[in-house]
Amino acid sequence: MISIEEIATLIKRSRSAVVFTHMRPDGDTIGSGLALCRALRSLGMRCEVVNEGEIPERYTFLAGTSEILQKPSFDAEAYIAVDTSDLARLGALEETFRAGLRKKVTFNIDHHVSNPRYAKYNFVRERSSNCETIAELIRALGVIPDRETADFLMLGMVTDSGNFSHSDVNEATFLEAAYAARYGADVNRISYEAVKRQTKERATMYAEVISKIRFFLNDALAVAVISQEMLERYGLKQDASEGVVDFALTIDSVEVSICLLEAKRGQFKASLRSKGKVNVNEIAKNFGGGGHVLASGCMLFGDLEEILDRIRYTVYQNMGDV
Repeated sequence: MISIEEIATLIKRSRSAVVFTHMRPDGDTIGSGLALCRALRSLGMRCEVVNEGEIPERYTFLAGTSEILQKPSFDAEAYIAVDTSDLARLGALEETFRAGLRKKVTFNIDHHVSNPRYAKYNFVRERSSNCETIAELIRALGVIPDRETADFLMLGMVTDSGNFSHSDVNEATFLEAAYAARYGADVNRISYEAVKRQTKERATMYAEVISKIRFFLNDALAVAVISQEMLERYGLKQDASEGVVDFALTIDSVEVSICLLEAKRGQFKASLRSKGKVNVNEIAKNFGGGGHVLASGCMLFGDLEEILDRIRYTVYQNMGDV
C-alpha cells in the first residue's frame, strides 16, 4: 500500500483541490474534509469542500461548516474523497468524481474495510475514525494545525469512536486525539454539541423509538424503526436518528443492533452495529452496503415486515455459534 508520506507528496504537486465528503454527512466526513482543506490552504493551495446535501444542524456550531458547497465551484487539479467507502456514497456528486477519474489526480483516503480502492491513489486503513488518518496526513504535509483545524479533527474522532467508547478505539486513537488537543481542540464542547445536545422533541422521539424496539433470534438481534410519520410528528429531520442504533447494544443479550430509518415510502436506511461476535459488514454487503466489522450501513427496499424477515434471516446466517 502507498504510504501516507507518499500521499502527502502527491497531493502537494497539485495547485488546487476539491475535497469530497459522503452523502448524509456525519462528523467524521465533515471533520476530515474541513481539516484537510484548511491544511492545504495553509500551503497556498486553492481548496474547497463539497457535499451533496445539507449539513446536519448539530455540526454547524463549528464555523467552517458554512463553507461547504454542494458542487465544485472551480476546475481543480485534484479530487480527494475522504471517509467515503465507495463512489455511490458521494450521492449526487458521484458522477462528478467519476469524471475526474479520467482527467484529474484522484485520491481516496478512508477507513472502511469494504472500500474498493476506486481512485488513482488510495490510502485505506481501518481505524475508529478517518480523522485519525487525516491528522497523520496533515503532519506528513508539514502543516502545524491551528485551533480550528484541531477542532475539525477532534469532531471526527469523537463522533466516529462513540466518544472514545467503541471496541476499535486503541492507542493510536488516543495519540491522534492528544495531537488535536495539543493544538487547541475543545473536546468538551465538541462532545456536548455534536453528541449529547438535543431538543425536547428529539428526546421525546428517542424515548418512543426505544420503547418500541423489536427483538429477534432469542433477543440477540434488536431492531429500532424510525418512520417518516414519526419525524414529521416531532418536526425533526433525518439526522435526529443518530445514536439510536447504539442504545440496544447496552442490553446484555443483544449482539447486533439495527436502526431502520424510513427515507421514503418503501425505502429504509439501515445502520448496523455489533458487539464483536458478528461481522455486520458481511450482513450489509448482502444488501449492497458495507462499512466496518462493527459498524456498517445499507439501504433496504420493500414493505417493513418483509425487510424485517430478510434482516432476521441474514443476521441468523452470519451469527455462527453466537
